Amino acid sequence: QVQLVESGGGLVQAGGSLRLSCAASGRSFSPYAMGWFRQAPGMEREFVAAIGWSGGTTYYADPVKHRITISRDNAKNTVYLQMNSLKPEDTAVYYCAAKQGFDVPTTSREYDYWGQGTQVTVSS
Repeated sequence: QVQLVESGGGLVQAGGSLRLSCAASGRSFSPYAMGWFRQAPGMEREFVAAIGWSGGTTYYADPVKHRITISRDNAKNTVYLQMNSLKPEDTAVYYCAAKQGFDVPTTSREYDYWGQGTQVTVSS
């Protein structure tokens, strides 16, 4: 079994920054892509960013691509999401997800494993 645990969420003022982390543990399933998704109240879960196994391939959703950076440290089995210039509309529960293999999906249905989520709240 694979476990994903997110951390780093919290309350921040608009214009501030947060760094989310997602640590993977359990049975080895490398190589794997990692993705971040978010879900605001009453909204569907939406794609934020994804990164391939080597870190050389990254994808970002248009609303965040100039403010967010995804990275990973395979030695630590951890993926990061650096979020800058946060806006109130970034408020959501942020989930990390893992997909075994070299593909780097941007849709939630293609991911195999999910974390429990971490709340990000941006005040105006």
